[in-house]
Amino acid sequence: MKKSFKIGVVVVLLLLLVGCTSQFLLNENNYQIIEPTAIINSSSSSQDVKLVQQKLKNWGYYKGKVDGIYGSQTKSAVRLFQKRNGLKVDGIVGNKTLAAMGISPSKLQGGSGSSTSGTNGYSSSDVALLARLIHAEARGESYTGQVAVGAVVLNRVKSSSFPNTISGVIYQPYAFTCVNDGQINLSPNSTAFSAARDAMNGWDPSYGALYYYNPKVATSSWIYTRPTIITIGRHVFAA
Repeated sequence: MKKSFKIGVVVVLLLLLVGCTSQFLLNENNYQIIEPTAIINSSSSSQDVKLVQQKLKNWGYYKGKVDGIYGSQTKSAVRLFQKRNGLKVDGIVGNKTLAAMGISPSKLQGGSGSSTSGTNGYSSSDVALLARLIHAEARGESYTGQVAVGAVVLNRVKSSSFPNTISGVIYQPYAFTCVNDGQINLSPNSTAFSAARDAMNGWDPSYGALYYYNPKVATSSWIYTRPTIITIGRHVFAA
């Protein structure tokens, strides 16, 4: 009886192992996003995958076709995005990766694709002003770093401690160096406009920061008292 019981246990364990392996292979062969928290799972529509691909393509991480197939090229792009944004590098589009991409669950499950063309109700003048601020403050930084600067402005708009408009935040006295030295009036390039739109669509690489500074040139001792959230390029982003 004991021998038969042991054999039975082994058989059950093998069946469970085969079942798990089969599920993994099914997901890999179907090129679906595996999401432990079920925001995106093996039944996700191709539109959800396209949304991720389009975001990554707009930001220069993905070079392939926006075809809704979560293959090796898409996975590599996700891993690179995660690495550059201080996320767990696993190639899985999970909660934190979705948040860093500015994708909310409401945009998933058969959504209409990329949301980067809209600006969540902001006016064209808001887009242009934010692009000017980004260009003046962060040209020369990585694309992620430029989006993060734009996100700081928007985080201030949402905060009760700052003006509630983009222009109010940007032109608040002594808030941004570029306003004081006139660089805010420089003509922004297309990259700055794209970064402004991505920030307005919810991508926040700063993870909620209200401040940023370059430690090589910052002269305010107060700014160093703010809790650091993340460093992107030459900028430290702080709460």
